Amino acid sequence: MAEGSGISTAKEAADHELVLAFGRLQGAANRLEYILGRALEEECGISHLMFEVLLILGRAGEPGLSMRAIAQEQVLTTGGATRLVDRMEAAGLAERTETPGDRRGRLVRLTALGEETAVRAAHLHVENIRRYFLAPIPADDRQRFAEDLRILSHSARDLLPRLP
Repeated sequence: MAEGSGISTAKEAADHELVLAFGRLQGAANRLEYILGRALEEECGISHLMFEVLLILGRAGEPGLSMRAIAQEQVLTTGGATRLVDRMEAAGLAERTETPGDRRGRLVRLTALGEETAVRAAHLHVENIRRYFLAPIPADDRQRFAEDLRILSHSARDLLPRLP
């Protein structure tokens, strides 16, 4: 038992304000992921994870990114990133190219269809973010909330080990 936590029973653990707050954050994220991800699948034919990789590749631009960089950005194993990029390549959204100056290295970049899909999906996603993520929050609190999420995200990212 941690000193000062005030937890000595399962009921106290379940009702602890910090446990409840984190549970609400996780629950909201999971529900929003489902709602927004399902819309991307139905309207654009891509998973939310594919959309995130399209955005990562779009942000990187030319000549593209290594599989390792994609894996690190998405907290995936390199094998998981490879399987995802394989599916994206089969769908015509991404392509592997040679790394400039390294014939053995391969980079991943968007295809024209990948670019088009990223833009189409982003229009839908932004509208759904407004509807399901921002609209329930009072307008005066939205900017601070977004900044707090950025801080949390960067703090958690900085705690993760870097892939070799």
